[in-house]
Amino acid sequence: MNDTYQSPFSWRYGRPEMRVLFSEQTKRRMWRRLWLALAQAQAKAGLVSEVELDDIRRHVDAVDLEAAAAIEAEIGHDLMAELRVFASQATVGGGKLHLGATSMDIEDNVETARMKAALGMLLSNVRSLLEAFADKIEEYADLPAMGYTHLQAAEPITLGMRLAMWAHDVLLDFEDLEHLAGWLPGKGLRGAVGTSVSYELLLRGTGLDSDEMESDVLAAFDLHAVPISGQTYPRKLDYKVLSTLAGLAASCAKFAFDVRILASSPFGELGEPFGRKQVGSSAMPFKRNPILCERITSLARIVAAHAQIAWHNAADNLLERTLDDSANRRTIIPESFLACDEIVRLAHRVVTGLRVDKAAIARNLERFGPFACTEAVLVAATRRGADRQALHERLRELSLRAWQAVEEGQSNPLAALIAGDKAIMAHLSPQDLESAMQVTAHTGLAGRRARTVASLLRTACGRAQAAQATPSPTPVAPAAATARPGPSPHRPHKSADGAHQPRGKESHE
Repeated sequence: MNDTYQSPFSWRYGRPEMRVLFSEQTKRRMWRRLWLALAQAQAKAGLVSEVELDDIRRHVDAVDLEAAAAIEAEIGHDLMAELRVFASQATVGGGKLHLGATSMDIEDNVETARMKAALGMLLSNVRSLLEAFADKIEEYADLPAMGYTHLQAAEPITLGMRLAMWAHDVLLDFEDLEHLAGWLPGKGLRGAVGTSVSYELLLRGTGLDSDEMESDVLAAFDLHAVPISGQTYPRKLDYKVLSTLAGLAASCAKFAFDVRILASSPFGELGEPFGRKQVGSSAMPFKRNPILCERITSLARIVAAHAQIAWHNAADNLLERTLDDSANRRTIIPESFLACDEIVRLAHRVVTGLRVDKAAIARNLERFGPFACTEAVLVAATRRGADRQALHERLRELSLRAWQAVEEGQSNPLAALIAGDKAIMAHLSPQDLESAMQVTAHTGLAGRRARTVASLLRTACGRAQAAQATPSPTPVAPAAATARPGPSPHRPHKSADGAHQPRGKESHE
């Protein structure tokens, strides 16, 4: 807990490793490593000596947040503050940092590298969710359950088929995330308006061109450059990332909402895991509220809203760059990833701990299932010469009588009503009627299709696991907890209560 405001995403939601990835410490370490990669590339052109490079390397991880905060309070530019601290530590090579660069050459490439690392983390969690779904689908592939359309009883399906429909949505998101993680490009090194003119001037006559330098630097971060950019990478890329995350959140929200409905008292078929000492309500001791699914729904709304903000950033970032995206990107990118990470973790808990009340499922089938059998009665009777239209009307009338009995709390009498109808039974034997009214026999291809989806999930997870076994180089700096600030002449200004002056100014050129 803290005595000042902290985002719940800084301590409550998302895994610790992802919070470290999006921490200020890690971001600045990665800025410094990009500066080092740039200096190493420029050393090939004779612009940086080995002595200077060695000095830069020695101080590359010596992030000093307090010193940077003090400088930023004076100059209002977070990246320049970090650059000044780094240069003051690397007294031999610091003067060669950031040659030809603009702030977004550093910040945007690091942001892309962080998003790709976060996508890798998220994909691992989603894969585990799909594996859990596959297990449950196979377990319940053939368990008949009542299907509902318009939230009204419709025809039987199987629980495995319902699980497969939820899982297939997530599988589509998984494939989108895989594509995004493999494709997502960085800005590259393009300078203030995207022309790379500063690098061209710097490298003139050295035998190294700016494209080659760019490739060398980005290779250190396992990135490739977008074909064209202004001062920033196109904010359309942020929208692609966040809209894909919003798609994943939507799939999980749909799953969670459906579980909430089926866990409600009128249905009672499913339930999320509930701890032995868990408290459902401060006022009603008997309550077992679906809080995990409700939390999924709540967090998913945030991700959807963040995707809309990213849309505005893409649409309203004018000409070669305006700064009206900067403040919100500090929130929407990390918190969208952290929200999705938490959503997937919660969904995994619900799937693996799903409580299935087979007795309640059977009761609902017994209550509503006979109505779904009228189609089988209609087909059997017409095949034996009945007038289809007249028979349809008669079955409709009997169904309405049965509905009234069900609504009055009686057992569904439809089978008995049909058995007593001479017009219908003139075309059916008692054995024909009994066969047609077997509710559990009317699930069609539900079980087969459920197992097909389970197989698709297993294949996708196996492919992803094989790909993960040969990972590409990670651009992420070591955990912030291991960082040791190097010596710096800059110390922070403090307010009367000892707190550091607030940061938050935007980077600008």
